[in-house]
Amino acid sequence: MILIITADRRDFFQFRKKIVTLQPEITIMEKKKNAAVEVLKKVLKFILFFGVGVFFVWISIRKLSADDVAHLKESARQVTRGTAWIFLFLAYLAGAISNYIRALRQRQLLQPLGYETRRSMVFYSVMVCYLANYVFPRLGEVLRCTFLQRYEKVPFEKSLGTVVTERAVDFIIMVAIFIAAFLLNTGLMDSLHIGDATLREMLSAKADGMARNHTLYIILGAFVLFIVAIILTRKWWSKVKLFVKIKDFFVGIWQGLISIKDVRRPWLFIFYSLLIWVLWVLETVFCFQAFDYLEGYTFVMMFTVFAMGNIGFLIGPGGIGTYPLIVAAMIVLYSGADFYAPGLATGWIAWAVQTIQVLTLGLFSLAATAFMKRKE
Repeated sequence: MILIITADRRDFFQFRKKIVTLQPEITIMEKKKNAAVEVLKKVLKFILFFGVGVFFVWISIRKLSADDVAHLKESARQVTRGTAWIFLFLAYLAGAISNYIRALRQRQLLQPLGYETRRSMVFYSVMVCYLANYVFPRLGEVLRCTFLQRYEKVPFEKSLGTVVTERAVDFIIMVAIFIAAFLLNTGLMDSLHIGDATLREMLSAKADGMARNHTLYIILGAFVLFIVAIILTRKWWSKVKLFVKIKDFFVGIWQGLISIKDVRRPWLFIFYSLLIWVLWVLETVFCFQAFDYLEGYTFVMMFTVFAMGNIGFLIGPGGIGTYPLIVAAMIVLYSGADFYAPGLATGWIAWAVQTIQVLTLGLFSLAATAFMKRKE
């Protein structure tokens, strides 16, 4: 009996020794398996993100009419001559750098809130934002904040607050640019025609429509009553978890909004904000340099075209159709009715450069994001 037990114990220890010997091999196999799974996950994420990007591209171009396509082809033929493509590439580069500066500016706004984000990830979120906005206006802001929450652990509401702050700063600069354009071009509002109406008539009609919109007053009144009700009942709803979560969400937005007051190096923030718009102006200037028939245009003329062209991006998503039309109208204003066709070609090329920039960098950002690690 003792011999049998001893033999069994010897076999047990030999078996255990074999297991210990094989353990490193098993560990290596498990690591290889996990690595393969991770690669497969990244490939699937890449296919998913790239598929979403292709969908955005398709949605963006499917609304182009036959006339729009014809204008694009005519414009393309004009810029294939000489060194025009160099100026168009510089325009593309100016727009891309402006978007990177925008990412640096948002990163600066997030720092006072205690979040050190990666420059690359913030830039990717900016480009995905623009790509999505070409399809569904304002969807991009939601995706931008979602990306930062997913990969940088920045709460959605706080990043949304910084985006709102950015938009407010950009709006102030845009208004200043409009005012400067009108001061540099007296009589512009009565001379520039958009469709059958002058710019003054169009803006007046918009203002009258808003003034007569009773729904707007009802919404504003309901909002004021809602705020009053919240203040009066705050002791009651502050004990309900759902309402506390809603309150925390809006507090987060508010913290993002006021992060500008605690921003490090405020002069750098101002520099970033101005540089974004300077680069956008240069994008228009470079596009104009690609056309021989615009050789005599001064900086003031190109600056004014840029200022008025922004209206096109406000009217329609991505400025499809509206931006080239406004550029053509401005060139007709400066050069005469004979320049309508060349002006339209200029507008389409300038629009195409900006659109190609958003589509290429947006698709690249979606693809690159698939390989980004989330912050722990």
